Amino acid sequence: MEHSKVKLTITASACRCGYHRKGDEFLVEDICPPLCHELWNSIYPSVYTLLNGGILDYGNGKSRCFDAKCPDGGRVCIHGETVGDKEE
Repeated sequence: MEHSKVKLTITASACRCGYHRKGDEFLVEDICPPLCHELWNSIYPSVYTLLNGGILDYGNGKSRCFDAKCPDGGRVCIHGETVGDKEE
């Protein structure tokens, strides 16, 4: 059975609350990782799509990864990518 996981990596951080640091990594399988709620809320649709085997549409391109910024002025940047596509 195919099973996707999404690896999230903080690529830059000037987090006002100090929650996230550059290089922090999280592996998402089915529940919310320990991210601030605003950041999670903004990336959840992309994470959900990837967890369920979908591909993100970027106009002329399609991808199994994404880059996003937190809604607090982009103070935290995050990269998400599909890993572990097949579970044996």
